[in-house]
Amino acid sequence: MNSALLYDRLQFAFTATFHYLFPQLTMGLALLLLYLRSRVLLTGDEHYEEVADFWTKIFALNFGFGVVTGIPLEFQFGTNWARFSNYAGGVIGQTLAMEGVFAFFLESSFLGILLFRKRFSRRVQWFATLMLFLGTWLSGYFILATNAWMQHPVAYQVAADGRVFVTSLSGLLTNPWLFWQFAHTMTATVVTASCVVAAIGAYYLLCGQYLPHAKTFLRTGVVAAAIASGLMVFPTGHGNAHQVFQYQPVKGAAFEGLFTTEREAGLYLVGQPNLETMTIDNPIEIPGALSFLVYKDLYAKVKGLDAFPRNEWPDNLPLLYYAYHVMAGLGTLFALLFGMALLALWRGRLFNMRWLLWWLMLCAPFPYIATSAGWMTAELGRQPWLVYGLLRTSEGTSPLVHSGNALFTLIGFLGLYLLLGVLFVLLVSKLIRQGPVSTDVPVMSAHHGTGA
Repeated sequence: MNSALLYDRLQFAFTATFHYLFPQLTMGLALLLLYLRSRVLLTGDEHYEEVADFWTKIFALNFGFGVVTGIPLEFQFGTNWARFSNYAGGVIGQTLAMEGVFAFFLESSFLGILLFRKRFSRRVQWFATLMLFLGTWLSGYFILATNAWMQHPVAYQVAADGRVFVTSLSGLLTNPWLFWQFAHTMTATVVTASCVVAAIGAYYLLCGQYLPHAKTFLRTGVVAAAIASGLMVFPTGHGNAHQVFQYQPVKGAAFEGLFTTEREAGLYLVGQPNLETMTIDNPIEIPGALSFLVYKDLYAKVKGLDAFPRNEWPDNLPLLYYAYHVMAGLGTLFALLFGMALLALWRGRLFNMRWLLWWLMLCAPFPYIATSAGWMTAELGRQPWLVYGLLRTSEGTSPLVHSGNALFTLIGFLGLYLLLGVLFVLLVSKLIRQGPVSTDVPVMSAHHGTGA
């Protein structure tokens, strides 16, 4: 790999990972806000209105940072990936344009109504929240439709000059790869948002602040996270992995650490890939589990990496293997943690179990780690292809951008995003300190409000 290609890939990976820290919360939080605004509309309870107002502020802050960090991603298609844009612009331009015109403006327009919500009735606020939810999830759908086409190209034709164009917009938007990818990704956003909501609720409860609101945060977050965590494992996680083995079997073999084709292939829970011996060192394995999960047959044959040409293998097998196992491991832990918290909530003990509240509070950053590892799995596993089976990553860069240019902008983004990250932490910390009630309401009176 030449140095310009390496820096181009590192820059896009870094900027995309940093950007996705923000929309994954807004997409999941939009669903929870719709639930909260529905409670306000149905009951007229001011307590739920205060809860919804607080999380609307958190949503708006994340939305703003998501916009700022998302714009450079699309510019990089032209600056760092010009040959890819020239080759596939006739396809990806469709979905990216729809995301901007339909989803982004829908989302941003109705967010404006919610930011000035006191001027509108509760019915208008609820409708604005519904449109906000539709906008965020439509945005995710169009972006994922773009990625799904890069993972599994459909509904295209190759023109005489070698470029590709869409032959069916409906075919592009109903890509078979997209169904499980969208379901799994959006479920992950709900896990992230629910975990953050529960974590802040646990923080307030441990500090003895805003107790009614803290309990509502915990109830809402724990129930939503328990449901979403279960769906993350099955069926969305299983369905997503199954289609990898169906359409990209070399990726599946790589992230499972399966070097040789086997019958009764085992599932590695722990181990280290050894590229010299083409084995997994120090493995903890469930015999036959991989064969059963992929083909529903304990004795089915699963293709290993030896079944594919070496030049089609992902180019960083150890990182891919570890990213996948971090994602899968954390997803399993989320299901266990929130399942236990849900049981404690059902028994009426959660609010007094300080050790469990500490776990819920400290869990907040881990969904971000899991989703980052998940996207690393998806993108590292697609290598060496930029568009799977059609265009290699090495063929998609900008020919006039040399390594010095790419390194210069990479360093610039590292410094700029460090400042943005510090600014975001300061602003969100300020919102959390202000709490879910207006500043003219004494904190102690908030402790004894309704909604406990």
